[in-house]
Amino acid sequence: MKTLKNHILIYDNECPMCNIYSKGFIKCGMLDENGREAFTDLSFENNDIIDFNRAKNEIALVDHEKNTVIYGLESLLLIIGNSFPKLEKIARIQPLFWFFKKMYSFVSYNRKQIIPSKNDDTEKACVPDFNLKYRLAYIAFVFIFSGYILSIFSPKLGLNLTQNFWREFAICCGQIVWQTLVLKIYLKEKIWNYLGNMMTVSLIGTLLLIPALFLNLNANTSVIYFGIVVFVMFSEHLRRSRILKLNLFPTISWTVFRITVLAILIWMNL
Repeated sequence: MKTLKNHILIYDNECPMCNIYSKGFIKCGMLDENGREAFTDLSFENNDIIDFNRAKNEIALVDHEKNTVIYGLESLLLIIGNSFPKLEKIARIQPLFWFFKKMYSFVSYNRKQIIPSKNDDTEKACVPDFNLKYRLAYIAFVFIFSGYILSIFSPKLGLNLTQNFWREFAICCGQIVWQTLVLKIYLKEKIWNYLGNMMTVSLIGTLLLIPALFLNLNANTSVIYFGIVVFVMFSEHLRRSRILKLNLFPTISWTVFRITVLAILIWMNL
């Protein structure tokens, strides 16, 4: 690996994803041993040169030789391209570059909904701005993906359910509408933050269901497996609500919707 000298990557130390890949750059020798600095612990030198607000949305890379800063995907491509020039050239080909730029923004603007931190409300926290377009894109991605996986899994439960994507899609959409209507007044400006976290809970549950699609489970075992997944989702919803400093109301509302839908499905298929 070719080390990028005299550069400091300003990473979000409250974000596990940022921690992993920035540490990976150093372990692989792509950055100096002191080639990263936590956003919440900036040196005076770096604090004066970076755009503080932009660095919350796009990871900053400081060049101390030229006294310049680049942000976001450009930062990552410079680090990777220094060791793998051909990879950088390929990544810069349109429409690949456009796609990678959108994916970077998609993850960056939703990273606190994917993995929240209890310190996200502190003054120095590296919390990205709210971006409605990317929040809606994240919500849409999760309920389409969840609807697809659930439509495959649901026939295994022995409730006479057929594989029906649109049924599961409607349930996922219904959960969002229900929680928004019930919680909007209570959550106020936190509603989009909550909805993003709620969709991550759904995504976790969906990912946990995937292994069961490849197992030859009978109806009883599938119900038990599904129950375990729901319990994990319930626990995760509670944990995230505590991080957001919310009471039990959102979790109760979320649970009521889930139980009501399950009861309706059972009644319709008796």
